[in-house]
Amino acid sequence: MIKITCRLVAVILAITSIAAHAQDTAGKAGTSDPSMVSSEAGFASPETSRRVSIKNTDKNTDKNTDALEGNAEANPALPARTASDARQQSVPGRRGPEVGTSEFQKFIADSTGKILPVFGAQFFANATTTFTPISGAPVPADYPLGTGDELMIRGTGSIDIDYRATIDRNGQISIPTIGTVNLAGVRAGDAESVIRAAVATMYKGVTINVNFGKLRAITVYVVGQANRPGTYTVSSLSTLVTTLFASGGPNANGSMRHLQVKRAGKVVADLDLYAFIAKGDKSADIKLQDGDSIYIPAATGHVALVGKVNTPAIYELRTANDTIESMLDIAGGMPVVADPRRAYLERIDASKSQPRSVEQFALIGAGLKRTLKNGDVLNVTSITPDFSNAVILRGNVDQAIRAPFLPGMRVSDLIPNREYLITRNSIKRQNGAVSTGENDKVTNEVAGNIASRIGGLIDEINWDYAVVERINRSDLTVSLIPFNLGNVFSNPSSTDNVQLQPGDTVTIFSQQDVAVPMDKRRVFVRVEGEVKVPGVYQMTAGETLQSLLARAGGTTSNAYFFGTAFYREQVRVEQEANLAKAAAKLENQLRIEQSKSVANARALSTNDAQAAEAQRQAEQQLAKENISRFKQLKPTGRIAFGLDPAERSFARLPQLKLENGDRLVIAAKPEFIHIFGAVNAEASPMWRSNARVEDYLKMAGLTTDADAENVFIMRIDGSVVAPNTSAWSFGGIGGVIVMPGDSIVVPEKFDKETSWSKFTKGTREWAQIFANFGLGAAAVKTLRN
Repeated sequence: MIKITCRLVAVILAITSIAAHAQDTAGKAGTSDPSMVSSEAGFASPETSRRVSIKNTDKNTDKNTDALEGNAEANPALPARTASDARQQSVPGRRGPEVGTSEFQKFIADSTGKILPVFGAQFFANATTTFTPISGAPVPADYPLGTGDELMIRGTGSIDIDYRATIDRNGQISIPTIGTVNLAGVRAGDAESVIRAAVATMYKGVTINVNFGKLRAITVYVVGQANRPGTYTVSSLSTLVTTLFASGGPNANGSMRHLQVKRAGKVVADLDLYAFIAKGDKSADIKLQDGDSIYIPAATGHVALVGKVNTPAIYELRTANDTIESMLDIAGGMPVVADPRRAYLERIDASKSQPRSVEQFALIGAGLKRTLKNGDVLNVTSITPDFSNAVILRGNVDQAIRAPFLPGMRVSDLIPNREYLITRNSIKRQNGAVSTGENDKVTNEVAGNIASRIGGLIDEINWDYAVVERINRSDLTVSLIPFNLGNVFSNPSSTDNVQLQPGDTVTIFSQQDVAVPMDKRRVFVRVEGEVKVPGVYQMTAGETLQSLLARAGGTTSNAYFFGTAFYREQVRVEQEANLAKAAAKLENQLRIEQSKSVANARALSTNDAQAAEAQRQAEQQLAKENISRFKQLKPTGRIAFGLDPAERSFARLPQLKLENGDRLVIAAKPEFIHIFGAVNAEASPMWRSNARVEDYLKMAGLTTDADAENVFIMRIDGSVVAPNTSAWSFGGIGGVIVMPGDSIVVPEKFDKETSWSKFTKGTREWAQIFANFGLGAAAVKTLRN
């Protein structure tokens, strides 16, 4: 019993001693900063011990970060630079100086006519003078800790730790109640175990987690042929490549293939930037240490790759043994269109009287192993896009093709059947005849649309003529071999089924490409109006209007012979061209008149000249408006037959041969005539038998401005009746009998300068224009508006 009591006393004394020691340590820490440690419970027993919590206050956090913020440049990868450079960096977003043009670039520009880029220079072209800090990036496990690095320590278990510490100049951190921990040179991956071991000396059962905050900054030097040499303060995680960005890379004379890092007087890295840019090889990109120097030597030599290479540029030689093959490898090789059989190497030899020479060789085998020298220019040519075994089919065909040539091949092998001659436009027109998926769309089209397209669904082939175009490669002459396309299908054994040769081009023509005789053209014509069976009819060559009327079953009892209208597309095209010429003539006359007016105004007094100028501008504006309206007129292609109004027989129609697209309209007899111009009331009175012009003019009433001597009639058949000479009197034109559908036009007098009178000076000429262009009453309305 006495032994047990002694042992119990010993245990109690030991616990008391440990508790006293802990309180003593906390008291000492509290003397320096009482808030560092708070004792809430004891360590030995939850019932009797106070729990220890180790954390930073805001004040202590500021103190621990002062060491880092007091560093000149804690911002990772931010250049320290010289005073002038620092001023440059203070301008937000300012770009670094442009990389200059080297003498070799200028030399190549004189030879090729363009400045080639230096390979790799674009890598630094957009580099700015400031870098974004490296924040949140993981710290490599092999990163050696040092002065200025910040650690965030968290622990749970028998104590609570939430503490931020910065390694001081002695390479240590101090944790309250734990003591100092030496971390200088410790790898980042081992920091957690080192701190866990230090905590374990005082407290058991504590789980430790260590993260990193701000890392220390280091100072490096960029010297040599740098774009912006100087002193740089960068992140301790910075590498050779990232620091090169801060310096803008090599200048125009600097090397990209020997970027060296010097440390303690030794070269510890030699980076070939081409390997990184072209292949992503960063094996020589080492992490920098405080005091490192980056040395950029001058480039030892340059060559130029031009022509058909994937990356035409100026390249730097790394060694004297660089070959064409190795340089093409950096350039990404040659595209498929390059011709490896022909390459030209231009070389400079300053020791010769004529320093430049050129060689030709193939880029295969020994050619790729040739060594390049400083100043060389390698020109890779493109292949000749010539086919050795092809024949071509083009023209009025389904699609132009390039087919492989086969021995004994003939035209029939290239065009197996007639369906190969249906063009895509023909198929498009056929498909466009039906609108699918639009059930609510009106099915009938605008009047005349369908009828005008009848017979035009397919392009008509010229079956009598096609041609083979053949090139004689011995003397580069071209010969044409024409053949009858129809015979190729009807008689394949005939000579028209030409035997082909490699390189031949077979061209098929439509009847629009090469016009065929009238007798061989297809003829689809329309007949409308007062016929028994209006419609579109296919006519044979040589058939006339009478044949068309017979096909349509003849005319009805309401047919009005004198009002027959006939339209032809070719006539419309010619009328449109003539109308454009007439408009150009009017514009030219306007310019001449304006020039005369300006010349005459010089002899007038100031007031008179101003008045004349105002009148001239008004007249010019008026004339321009009239010419603009004249240009809006649309010829119809109508042909006036000039028949006698009293004629009653359609047999008297001219024996006109029909053409494709012709249109014949047999009108019903109109009930009205029309009166335009200087009348009291423009109207369309009822037609009266044997009524004359003067009768209708009395009915409409002439205005005081009416030019009665130049009244003219626009007949329903497209002809115009006008006074032939100045001897015509009102009674002469007034006595003309008006036919149903005719239009009477009454001009205004010339002395009243209106838009209509100015435009219709010379009424006889305008009446003739209306007749020649197939213009009717609608044209008169257009010009009057």
